[in-house]
Parts: sequence; structure tokens; C-alpha cells
Amino acid sequence: MRYIKKRSITTLGDAGHEDDPLSGVANLFDLSLVFIVAVLMALFAVFAEQDILKPDSEWTLTKKNDKGELEIITKRNNEIKVQKVTDKKLSGNGTRLGMAYKLEDGRIVYVEDSTGAHLEK
Repeated sequence: MRYIKKRSITTLGDAGHEDDPLSGVANLFDLSLVFIVAVLMALFAVFAEQDILKPDSEWTLTKKNDKGELEIITKRNNEIKVQKVTDKKLSGNGTRLGMAYKLEDGRIVYVEDSTGAHLEK
């Protein structure tokens, strides 16, 4: 009996140190710092262009949404536009703006039309 009592007293003395509620806070703080740094590195890797953060920058981004539709996102100064590209055929009156040519190496060249020709239905 004496042996059991002696043992329980020594374990209670050591258990007080193990039950300290603040002992794991330092580890959580370190873990949160590592997580924040990882998120920042991932954001800079995704948006490698620093022009996104500049207020007077202009850029264009194309992406496919969940439905498979193509979206064109353009930013000019502080204005951001999202346009959806569709394969619907349109008809109506309009003005011819120019011609596009595909070169042998795959590049496309747009040449403005200076005659001002009009298209009709």
C-alpha cells in the first residue's frame, strides 16, 4: 500500500507540468507563421505578375469556367470587365473593321480596314 501511495504522489507532481494549458501555444504560433508564409508564397506563385496590384496597369486573362465556357477578364486602370465567349451565331447590320490573317508560323495579324465598307444581312 505504501508503494502505491508513494507512486501516486510522484506522478501527481509530474502531471502538473504536463497539464499546463499554455504549453502548446508556442507550437501553434509557429505553425500559424509557417501557414501564413506558405499562403503568401502560393499567392505570389499564382499571380507572378505584379501588375495586378498596380492601379494603372492593363492586363487580359482568359479562363474556362465550370461549364466549359471561355471567359475573358480584362483590367484597365481600376475597371475590371468579364466577358463570356459563346458560339452562338449572330446576324445584323454592322461596319467592317478590318481583316485578320493567319501566318505560316501560327501568328495572327489584324489589318484595319480604311475603306469603311458596310456589311449587310
